[in-house]
Amino acid sequence: MNNRLYVGNLAYSTTNESLTHAFGEFGAVSSAKLVVDRETNRSKGFAFVEMETEADAQAAINGLDGKSMDGRAIKVNIARPPERREGGFGAPRSGGYRNNDRY
Repeated sequence: MNNRLYVGNLAYSTTNESLTHAFGEFGAVSSAKLVVDRETNRSKGFAFVEMETEADAQAAINGLDGKSMDGRAIKVNIARPPERREGGFGAPRSGGYRNNDRY
């Protein structure tokens, strides 16, 4: 098991401090980071919270998943590792035009 948690369905008014406080009731919190939009600096409605131990993480899941926080029923589970993303600048692509195929 992992001690990094995904927290979803958060209210836009939720702060890193309120996350730390809520999760701190279930053990030591290493970090709490809201994910924010780069352009507007507004919360995207989810965060990642890292607990000190796996036991603390499981206690937080059991205690907070589905509970109300800032008026919203939050979703708490183990964070999955990020998936490899394809596309974007510099990434290999298949299909489309290539210089030697045009003529």
